[in-house]
Amino acid sequence: MDLEDQGAIKATVEELGSDDIVVILGSPDPDAAEMYAETVTLGDPTYAGPLAGVSLRLPVYDIFEPEIKEQIPPEVYHEQVEMMEMVLPVEEICARVRAVRERAGLR
Repeated sequence: MDLEDQGAIKATVEELGSDDIVVILGSPDPDAAEMYAETVTLGDPTYAGPLAGVSLRLPVYDIFEPEIKEQIPPEVYHEQVEMMEMVLPVEEICARVRAVRERAGLR
């Protein structure tokens, strides 16, 4: 998540509040997924961006998690996501994002 994305997320939360915002990730790497999840929940762990030290406590999920997957029309999921599900370490990615939610007390 680059600094521009962090700034846009922060500005959106400042403008609209966080009640109706959920972050959906699609990172192909477990380490990156965990870092992005931490950034939008607990604050930027690298202390380099606009969210450094800013705990937005936004609920965050990966696109592969059942809670999200079941909300996507099957034909769209098949066309846009399913191939990646076959080649990526989906279980580890989902476990890392879930662990961040739990550490943040978001579920």
